[in-house]
Amino acid sequence: MVSQFVSTHEVRLLGDLDFKFPEDTHAIGRLDNHSEGLLLLTTNKKVTRLLFQGEVPHTRTYLVQVKNKVNEENLQKLRTGIPIRVKGGEEYITTACEVSIVEQPDHLFSSGYELREGVDNTWLRITLTEGKFHQVRKMVAAVHHRCKRLIRVSIEEIVLDDLLPGEVREMEESEFFERLKLGAI
Repeated sequence: MVSQFVSTHEVRLLGDLDFKFPEDTHAIGRLDNHSEGLLLLTTNKKVTRLLFQGEVPHTRTYLVQVKNKVNEENLQKLRTGIPIRVKGGEEYITTACEVSIVEQPDHLFSSGYELREGVDNTWLRITLTEGKFHQVRKMVAAVHHRCKRLIRVSIEEIVLDDLLPGEVREMEESEFFERLKLGAI
């Protein structure tokens, strides 16, 4: 599924979910069609600007499965900033972020996703405050690891928890702003 309501391509869209979204609903901080996890939707156009383009950086946390074992040297490179290519082919040094190796998140496999036996991989938890195009995938590729699975598990204090793929959870606007640390809008 792609994180939009309209597309010129034959893809599954947000409007295909079993939920009646209010008019003018849009996604905040989209996920590409190879990623999964938490997606925020709102009708308030100011939220996107404040959350992702404002002066105060906001955290986003991902669980990332990469091919092969990640060593301490590569973890440190990811944590302190690493060169990636951004729009226009320019080199960009990512800002410092939190990166740690975590256990395989078994609770995220209830949707039928299975891992092949005997394949070396590492699960990383990456928390960053910027979001360049495909940034997490480019970061792990820069240390010679292929991203096999990318799951956004939180944006600030809004957490995926046990929400299943395709499920929608509504939240009061005041709680939404509070958990995103935006204050009242």
